[in-house]
Amino acid sequence: MNNLIAFVEIPTENFDRAVSFYGKVFGWSLNSMDFGTEKMAMLPDNAGAISQAPGFKPAANGVLVSFTTSDMDGTLEKIAKHGGTVVKPRTAIEREEGGYFATFTDCEGNQLGLFES
Repeated sequence: MNNLIAFVEIPTENFDRAVSFYGKVFGWSLNSMDFGTEKMAMLPDNAGAISQAPGFKPAANGVLVSFTTSDMDGTLEKIAKHGGTVVKPRTAIEREEGGYFATFTDCEGNQLGLFES
C-alpha cells in the first residue's frame, strides 16, 4: 500500500471561487474539467479534486483532510486574505516528532487542516 488515502474531493458550490482560492493560497495550478452537471479541478499529483456536483455540499463538520505546508504562518495569512477563516491557529503537536497543525475553513465553508513538520 503506497498511500492510505487514494483520492480526496473538496465540495464547492461556487466552483470558480474555490479554484481561485486554492490556487492563490497554495500556489497550485489546477486543471479544470467540465462534465456538464459536474465540474472538477484536479489537485497536484491527482491526489484529489475540487468538485461541484448536484447534492455534493461543503461542510464544516466531518472528515478532516490536512495539507502539508512548509510555511504555516504564510499559508494562514493567504487563507484569510483570499476568503477563508482560520479556525485553530498554528498549534504545536505534543509528540516526539513534533510539528505544527492548524485548521481553517475555505471560501466554501469546508473545514480543512494544515500540517508543518
